[in-house]
Amino acid sequence: MSDKHIEKHEARLLAVETLYALDFNKQLQEDVDLTLLPGKSEEEMLAFPEETLFYARFLIHGTLDHLEEVDSVISKYSINRPIERINLVDRNILRISVFSLLYCKDLHPSIVIDEAVKLSQALSTDVTYKFINGVLDAVRKNQEK
Repeated sequence: MSDKHIEKHEARLLAVETLYALDFNKQLQEDVDLTLLPGKSEEEMLAFPEETLFYARFLIHGTLDHLEEVDSVISKYSINRPIERINLVDRNILRISVFSLLYCKDLHPSIVIDEAVKLSQALSTDVTYKFINGVLDAVRKNQEK
């Protein structure tokens, strides 16, 4: 894996962790201060490469700026599971991934979906990656139409 790929993966992981903390604390608003990310000390923040923090903040702010639309898209394709019943980790993996599919046109959809599956396998239960893959694949197919 290249350094750039590792940095982007770390940034996505950081974005999911941050959105999870904000969601858990009911603080999902566009104007949240991300100078220090929730749950991270100053020392931990300094340990991250600047590019990683930049990309993580881009994903977090982008997701929060478009949260209503992102949640609406997730709800549309998560037919059997209302968004409020999707566990916090999976919900926030889906959020950054749907934001990426909708607004990061320089990223190939298969990369977004693959990363979401990896994040789910690392952070969630054994079976939820299939659910995440299914929702994101449906979003991708709809976009291609």
